[in-house]
Amino acid sequence: MTNSSPATKADATKLEQESRNATKAQLAEFWYYFSQNKGAVIGLVVFALLVFMAVFAPLIAPHDPDFQYRDSFLVPPVWQDGGKVAFLLGTDAVGRDILSRLIFGAQFSLFIGVVVVTIALTGGIVIGLVAGYMRGTVDTFIMRVMDVILAFPSLLLALVLVAILGPGLMNAMIAIAIVLQPHFVRLTRAAVLAERSRDYVIAAKVAGAGHLRLMFKTILPNCLAPLIVQATLSFSNAILDAAALGFLGMGAQPPTPEWGTMLAEAREFILRAWWVVTFPGLAILITVLAINLVGDGLRDALDPKLKRS
Repeated sequence: MTNSSPATKADATKLEQESRNATKAQLAEFWYYFSQNKGAVIGLVVFALLVFMAVFAPLIAPHDPDFQYRDSFLVPPVWQDGGKVAFLLGTDAVGRDILSRLIFGAQFSLFIGVVVVTIALTGGIVIGLVAGYMRGTVDTFIMRVMDVILAFPSLLLALVLVAILGPGLMNAMIAIAIVLQPHFVRLTRAAVLAERSRDYVIAAKVAGAGHLRLMFKTILPNCLAPLIVQATLSFSNAILDAAALGFLGMGAQPPTPEWGTMLAEAREFILRAWWVVTFPGLAILITVLAINLVGDGLRDALDPKLKRS
């Protein structure tokens, strides 16, 4: 026993080191294929800056986003005649600093994306696993329900759900998550159908693994790559849909500095104060574009069929 103990520890240490090396090799391979897509790298940098801006918004923002400067209504950007150095991107109709509201708006947009994707991804994985693994009547019923949801235009269905639940940011996020969930269900089901007949699944079943273990421990880890890509793309869709609901008055409510709500408040000033509308729109455009570029890079890195030799 005493002689075998050092050998056992050495073997365990060797296995741990090999596992670490394998993980490092996988990460290096992932970054190699991801970095081949220059647009994805740019998108990742922009997204990282957005996250940094959202996390440290109270320190970065030059003003309180809700404070109204009564002597500075509709002040233009600093480079335009009449602009003030104190308000780099100008002010809105009630004297609030647009730059500060954009910075704090990043918090809401990223929060919306995280919550919506978490709800849609979790529910979609569970429902898709059940549908793909159980098959038969259960599968047919679940997929017909998903088909009914997909038959409605996404924004229209989200509007109907928010009208039922009531306007507000949280209800808007729940509605958007329900609208996006069928995409995760269908993707998970397709991946499960492709994996359930593989040798390793049959071997686990013969070894006595239960249904839950087969679904969540054996099959699910091999279905994650397309789900990660879909989650990234759904993140940008969630931000867009939330901005659309906010613009229509069904999402975040004033004076919340959410980009869609800022656009809604600025509609009547579009001709005489271009900056009030332009900057929130650019913020939405840049954020969604950056996330979509990252999604393309993840697809290239995670999908073996797209990897170049």
